[in-house]
Amino acid sequence: MIRVVVEVREGTTVLRAPVSADSVSHAVSVMAERYPGRDVRVVFPIEPEEFFVGGPKMARVGPDETRQLRPLHGLLKKI
Repeated sequence: MIRVVVEVREGTTVLRAPVSADSVSHAVSVMAERYPGRDVRVVFPIEPEEFFVGGPKMARVGPDETRQLRPLHGLLKKI
């Protein structure tokens, strides 16, 4: 599950709401169904700390070992 903030617009009226779904496109389609005929889009930037619902994901390293995955943005360097 992921969580993104979705913006719904109708004229000058704007609603922003966090949405949890299986994917970003599913989050947008859920809001588009809830608010038909309105402009629905994801608010960027997406906050990495809030993107994955349920805490950090674990990856299998060996038969009985797991390790916590680090966010990708922590591995990138500015040049």
